Amino acid sequence: MQLGMIGLGRMGGNMARRLEQGGHEVFTYDPKVESRTAGSLEELVSQLEAPRAVWLMIPAGEITESSFQELLGLAAPGDAIVDGGNSNFRDSQRRHAEATARGVHFVDVGVSGGVWGLEVGYCLMAGGEAEAVARLEPLLTTLAPDDGYAHVGASGAGHFVKMVHNGIEYGLMQAYAEGFEVMRASEFGLDLHEIAGIWRYGSVVRSWLLELLHAAFEHGGSDLEGIRGFVEDSGEGRWTIAEAIAEDVPVPVITAALFARFASRQDESYAAQITAALRQEFGGHPVHSE
Repeated sequence: MQLGMIGLGRMGGNMARRLEQGGHEVFTYDPKVESRTAGSLEELVSQLEAPRAVWLMIPAGEITESSFQELLGLAAPGDAIVDGGNSNFRDSQRRHAEATARGVHFVDVGVSGGVWGLEVGYCLMAGGEAEAVARLEPLLTTLAPDDGYAHVGASGAGHFVKMVHNGIEYGLMQAYAEGFEVMRASEFGLDLHEIAGIWRYGSVVRSWLLELLHAAFEHGGSDLEGIRGFVEDSGEGRWTIAEAIAEDVPVPVITAALFARFASRQDESYAAQITAALRQEFGGHPVHSE
């Protein structure tokens, strides 16, 4: 099957290679990468046979919106636009409506797998009309490992499920982080690399994330040399919490994990300064000066 892939970063580039290895014909465009088949979106669309399929694998937000609008202007009825980035599911619902009005299919696909996807495959969560998703299945089944793909629902469902997936990921990573910090601070002089290693086998907390932590200790030692404790977030955790609030669903673990990321970016916590000052004022407790 033919596909136009837009975005050849850590995910898009490897996805294009996996598709090519699976026998698909992939045309590519990325203004930041020289190894591509097209120099513009217009040229990319012209290289594909109708009905076309074009996959956006670029950061959510303005760049996805502008690329989608340009593609929509170039697309013909029957063509399909796929967004595999981490777009907000409500944006995907809107884009689906805009595409449908022009006779163009729009499919939102949540993609998980990171830099390991080329080798082991990508977990794919597709949202959209059954007809459009079915047409793309040769691509989806090539990208995914066995049992790693599903058409999860109507337009927006793919990105909604991926949003919640990433919110859960926040909580899992924070739990590992806190547990290993408790062990590092203990009196026992524990070998955290060894413990991460044995927990991979038979333990109820074994997971791929734990395997990655073991690998991180191998690369940087238990002190994780060269890695600063500054943790970004790309938006999905915030969106998950916002939807939970709208649905009256408590998500304390995901919320705490997001706030921990916020705290990681502070060189000095003003809130902690306030607390220290108050303790000194009401109880005469000593403070640490700068």
